[in-house]
Amino acid sequence: MAMTTVGAVAVGSKPPAQRHELCANAVHQVCNWVTRVDDANRLCLACDLNRTIPNLSEAGGLAAWRDLERAKKRLIYSLLRLGLPLGNGPDDMNPLTFDFARNTITGHINGVITIDVIEADAVERERLRQHFGEPYRNLLGHLRHECGHFYWMSLVEQSSLLLPFRKLFGDEQQDYQTALSSYHSSQPRPDWQAHFVSPYSSAHPWEDWAETWAHYLHMTDAVDTAEAEGMEPRAAGLSLGSIWPFKKYDVYRDQSFGSLMDRWIPLTIAMNSMSRSMGHADFYPFVITAAVYEKLAFVHRAIHSRK
Repeated sequence: MAMTTVGAVAVGSKPPAQRHELCANAVHQVCNWVTRVDDANRLCLACDLNRTIPNLSEAGGLAAWRDLERAKKRLIYSLLRLGLPLGNGPDDMNPLTFDFARNTITGHINGVITIDVIEADAVERERLRQHFGEPYRNLLGHLRHECGHFYWMSLVEQSSLLLPFRKLFGDEQQDYQTALSSYHSSQPRPDWQAHFVSPYSSAHPWEDWAETWAHYLHMTDAVDTAEAEGMEPRAAGLSLGSIWPFKKYDVYRDQSFGSLMDRWIPLTIAMNSMSRSMGHADFYPFVITAAVYEKLAFVHRAIHSRK
């Protein structure tokens, strides 16, 4: 069959492969992703989301940036695998953006996720963890939590899921600052374990959503990693070199929430046992009650119903 041409590109032939190069931030050893050679700013998709980076002239600034970027890359990987928008499409009001700065407040507002650089200091982070009585605190957890606020706006706030959200998580219209002040000035409600994945979840419905969202990302990434390493628990214990359940699945796209939980719970039990055998704290120091299970299922539905 004859092949016609349009300009220099043959119709019916494969387009020429795009050429890529390492992200410009590779020179600082903070990134190993790639970008197209014709990209003017020479930054990969993840690094291009940065608005503010740590002051590299300060002692520890570069080391902090490396830790922050390592955590952020895992976050962006998960978001891309889930097919979630990063807010840079034509219809998005606010793109997902990151500020890594010192002496600031970790949080989210209008698409901007801010992380205080002090969180990259392991000693200070542990001090804060104990001060707030948290069982878990790390950079990746912060990033997953804060991006939950971003995706609440795009997946829930303007969707048919808003009323079901209020039924499960509560009415987010209650005053946010008043709720946070009340939480920080008193102990969490005594029955929080039955209804929330963490004490902080009980502060306000937005925080409950963000904490639950973060745990959903913990689950998917951990199960995906376990599958990639050929290591998942079965009824007889931890099985190496084989995949549960004898077939590979894309945990980010192909599984129901129930099947995800069927893999997650045995994995956490096995990993907690491994951590204890090495004298460490639990790998996953949380309990998924029936109420938390329903909230996690809601997050799963919010993500996958948009596809």
